[in-house]
Amino acid sequence: MGSVKGEKFRFCIDRGGTFTDIYAEVPGEPACRVMKLLSIDPSNYEDAPIEGIRRILEECTGKKIPRSSKIPTDKIESIRMGTTVATNALLERKGERIAVCVTKGFKDLLKIGNQARPNLFDLTVSMPSTLYEEVIEADERIELVLDGEEEANSQGFVKGISCEIIRISKPLDEEALRPLLKGLLAKGICCLAVVLMHSYTYPQHELAVEHLARSMGFKHVSLSSKLTPMVRAVPRGLTATVDAYLTPVIKEYLSGFMSMFEKGSEGVNVLFMQSDGGLAQESRFSGHKAVLSGPAGGVVGYSQTLFRLETEKGIIGFDMGGTSTDVSRYAGSYEQVLETQIAGSIIQAPQLDINTVAAGGGSKLKFQLGTFRVGPESVGAHPGPVCYRKGGELAVTDANLILGTVIPDYFPSIFGPNEDQPLDVEATREEFRKLSVVINSYRKSQDPLAKDMGIEETALGFINVANETMCRPIRQLTEMKGHETRNHALGCFGGAGPQHACAIARSLGMTEVLIHRYCGILSAYGMGLADVIEEAQEPYSAVYGPDSASEASRRETILTEQVRLKLTDQGIEDGSITTESYLNLRYEGTDTAIMVKKPEKGGGSYAEEFVRLFQQEYGFKLQNRQILVCDVRVRGVGCTNILKPQIVNRVFEAPKSERCYNVYFRGGWKETPLFKLENLGYGHVIDGPTIIMNGNSTVIVEPGCKANITKYGNIRIEITSAPNTITLSEKEADVVELSIFNHRFMGIAEQMGRTLQRTSISTNIKERLDFSCALFCPNGGLVANAPHVPAQLGAMSSAVSWQLKYWGGNLKEGDVLVTNHPSAGGNHLPDITVITPVFDKGKLVFFVANRGHHAEIGGITPGSMPSFSKAIWEEGATIKAFKLVEKGIFQEEGIIKLLESPFIGGNKNIPGTRRLQDNLSDLSAQVAANQRGIGLIKELIEQYGLAHVQAYMDHVQTNAELAVRELLRSVAAKVSKLPNSEKRGDSVILEEEDYMDDGSIIHLKLTIDGIKGEAIFDFEGTSPEVHGNWNAPEAVTTAAVIYSLRCLVGVDIPLNQGCLAPVIIKIPPGSFLSPSDKAAVVGGNVLTSQRIADVILTAFQACACSQGCMNNLTFGDNTFSYYETIGGGCGAGPSWNGTSGVQCHMTNTRITDPEILEQRYPVLLHRFGLREKSGGAGKFKGGEGLVREIEFRRPVVVSMLSERRVHAPRGLKGGKNGARGANFLIRRNKTRVYLGGKRTIEVRPGEVLQILTPGGGGWGCPE
Repeated sequence: MGSVKGEKFRFCIDRGGTFTDIYAEVPGEPACRVMKLLSIDPSNYEDAPIEGIRRILEECTGKKIPRSSKIPTDKIESIRMGTTVATNALLERKGERIAVCVTKGFKDLLKIGNQARPNLFDLTVSMPSTLYEEVIEADERIELVLDGEEEANSQGFVKGISCEIIRISKPLDEEALRPLLKGLLAKGICCLAVVLMHSYTYPQHELAVEHLARSMGFKHVSLSSKLTPMVRAVPRGLTATVDAYLTPVIKEYLSGFMSMFEKGSEGVNVLFMQSDGGLAQESRFSGHKAVLSGPAGGVVGYSQTLFRLETEKGIIGFDMGGTSTDVSRYAGSYEQVLETQIAGSIIQAPQLDINTVAAGGGSKLKFQLGTFRVGPESVGAHPGPVCYRKGGELAVTDANLILGTVIPDYFPSIFGPNEDQPLDVEATREEFRKLSVVINSYRKSQDPLAKDMGIEETALGFINVANETMCRPIRQLTEMKGHETRNHALGCFGGAGPQHACAIARSLGMTEVLIHRYCGILSAYGMGLADVIEEAQEPYSAVYGPDSASEASRRETILTEQVRLKLTDQGIEDGSITTESYLNLRYEGTDTAIMVKKPEKGGGSYAEEFVRLFQQEYGFKLQNRQILVCDVRVRGVGCTNILKPQIVNRVFEAPKSERCYNVYFRGGWKETPLFKLENLGYGHVIDGPTIIMNGNSTVIVEPGCKANITKYGNIRIEITSAPNTITLSEKEADVVELSIFNHRFMGIAEQMGRTLQRTSISTNIKERLDFSCALFCPNGGLVANAPHVPAQLGAMSSAVSWQLKYWGGNLKEGDVLVTNHPSAGGNHLPDITVITPVFDKGKLVFFVANRGHHAEIGGITPGSMPSFSKAIWEEGATIKAFKLVEKGIFQEEGIIKLLESPFIGGNKNIPGTRRLQDNLSDLSAQVAANQRGIGLIKELIEQYGLAHVQAYMDHVQTNAELAVRELLRSVAAKVSKLPNSEKRGDSVILEEEDYMDDGSIIHLKLTIDGIKGEAIFDFEGTSPEVHGNWNAPEAVTTAAVIYSLRCLVGVDIPLNQGCLAPVIIKIPPGSFLSPSDKAAVVGGNVLTSQRIADVILTAFQACACSQGCMNNLTFGDNTFSYYETIGGGCGAGPSWNGTSGVQCHMTNTRITDPEILEQRYPVLLHRFGLREKSGGAGKFKGGEGLVREIEFRRPVVVSMLSERRVHAPRGLKGGKNGARGANFLIRRNKTRVYLGGKRTIEVRPGEVLQILTPGGGGWGCPE
């Protein structure tokens, strides 16, 4: 591509974290100028983009421009730039000092967020640091008016922007706010983020806060209602904090940048790339829209130069850099998301859907526990890979150097003390030799006849594992949206990507790779292809229909006028402006909204398009459900792209190589010719293996593939398919293939989970992520379990084994089984397990299964989580064994009978499910998730063969067993020195116990054999079955053991049956950890599981007790039910403070946003924050619990199922106990009634439920 040259220079710049890339079009020259500079080089220049512009102007005009003088602008037509200034400030936490202003009662709301912890198995529960220093509370409150209230009393009601009726129950108290703002200024904080409840529909209070703050001297105020006027206080508030934190930094940088030009901003036309792929003027470029500035340029670059010009297929963008790889998709329109998380911060704003995986050229290479591991840690730029001559560690770049795919002759000689030496090949070979010795020693220990792996084989093994690591997010990006990955072309760019392109495309089943001629600077080039974008959006809450469609159209017209005006104000002619209108729609009763573009004339209605998109993405339609409007949005596009397609000359002579190099491929060393792209022309076809140098990028064309130079000068590589089967040893695991199969098996389980999340209807599964997916051997042994909810880890294996034993030879192809009974391997009744046996030529070859929490399954209370159940039939429908699908036919009549049939006995009429259609929808989704897993495993079998796949199902379990044995050996050595340990021969014995609130004991005698690496978890001495519902099926104890072991291992091991191979779990029959099949168990999964985890982890002396509870709250009536679990304090450890207000141990479900809670249910949330001084004191302090106060606005039944209301979470090593939890009902006359830990009550309007969750125990004596 190029453009018609004008009389002036055009610059397109990408200021990246390491390098700044510059593409310049020079007047009078047919070719462009390309430059790459270090982004930070203070000894030579202050700012890389300015330096690049200066150098190019000097070179082309012959006029000297001293660094001390300003850049002349008379010859510059335009500058377009993407910058990582905002991203780096966010990553490095170097933004502006800011404070947050929130509604009174919600001081800790943004700190708590959705209360989920980022890493399930991290006992330290490391959370991203907050961006703000201080929080102040504004005394104000807006309430949404319930349906029916507006008719009863219209006084004091106001219609919000969204058309929701609101009541101003407490006007903003500005006088009370003034001294709080003054206090912030006194501390030197003069930037403020504001998020007030329901400001998306009533922003007046936020505007008043802004007016007051600015009048007092605040230099920047970010209002959540202005930035993202959408319901959900947490993401809206976090977006405001990001904007307040970054915008001043960006403005300071831009001010400095513009000051380097003659006449400043008036002298030159500068546009900046935003996260949504559009350009903005300097005055409109703000923090929350800047964090994907550079990567967005790359997406624009490949989409506008490759799609339709080079291929009709959708394109997967693959941008591999030094520390990470960005993956995106384009098939005719930019795929955008409205919410994403970057550097631990949630940002709610339109942005391109770019997924980042921690794998790049700098990813560390390790051999650990018998497998090859690549990343996620990076060696960084300093010291960098071994070959950088700075004493670094082995990385992907080193592996490519060993294989010959990184060529020192074409790599800058900038290394060594004087920065003049080439890459260090010998040092790299020596480090790989040392690593190969370790690998071969391990392989010989497993198989004395194993051949040694050479240095090159080892390097290639790591590259293969790295490729599979990068394939996983590509599969997820495409297939979770209903697209087949193999039907795409791979659009490859970035410095390292073209080296891996052929291998990754082949692994994904793709047949085409496209590499742009400017692939090394494509993000910069993309700046010249982008347009100026303006957006306007406002909330609108209504049921979709003729009247609401008319109102939405009226709002679209107003917003369209606004964006057109903004664009014309920037000098864009009206004829160059186009607009796109959207409605954000969702089905009633779901949280999944889709931003629907207005159909073309004659293309149907918004509703029809929504139904089509919903079915495409989620695989089904929801019948008899109203469609709700959430938001109206208009996107204005001012066409300003300055680069146009330019065809290169066709050539007919054969291409000439520069020279040949040896490159190591799967079959060994091959002499490989090297060509320079600049010397190739349209029509050249080169068979692999070959190397094409494209500027700073090395393109590897593997054997069997073919490179074509297109008429636009780009490279198209035709990929040959992989062999149908790959020969592997079945007896002993190949260490490389073991790593790859671990990735593939876990990837299958994860994709099953995404299918279930996509296709389910229930909030518990779709939003709270209360589900688990897994695949199993033919004998029921767990192969891979995607870690979603710890309480379900490993538990499904018992269910699969039980069904296998029950059905025996009566399982046929096309059968799908369903069960939820605890005696059949279940957790509790709401968790329904769907199991699909898979056959090959009539032989059972594996199982896939998933377990999801259904919001309603019947029983004595709405929500099926009764606090006072004494027998299992009081908790809902029970299913031990039933064929949900038999020979391919869905048994709807049979499952309805099981779900609806009440239990009649003892004068009790126990109702069946109250939400039958939701149950059926979610069961269908569970069947679909299993089908997805089956399809993916069959693809694996096509590639490797059934025998090999089954062999590696066994090998990955053996590998996990090895990891746990190593853990137990190391733990035995550590705990043998503890005062609570007893030594017997080679074994160490630890004993620990704790109490449930009724006094029931969980007693553990843990015996660890330090030589064999084996352990016995003996729960003898545990109390008998209880006349209550906190009995725990054996599967719950199994899950707690696996979870605890995985936390203690400290490295990423596959979660499978092998984890339990060196472990014996002894549970006394008849205890409340192994109850009868008639016992009530609903609390065992959500309460007792937490206590078991505490007992195990304190036995290991790993950390103090966490809150030991899930604080289960359900409320509802015959028309609705709501369920949530509430976080608390984590236990402190030997080197860390416990984390506050987060889900601990056996759960990790999210909590509903406060505004959604009040919008959808008849409640008011008065307070949600940390419970001060509830964490146990110690050298390291326990985490704080939470306070949650909910007022009910109509009569409902409320059930609390909680623990740690009697026995406090214990501290360790002299640390103090965490505070006990408490539940209160506050009557309308303000009297407080203590409810205890387990209670079901009928509440009246105006009554308030106050929940105080426990804190975590402290560690070590307080100093």
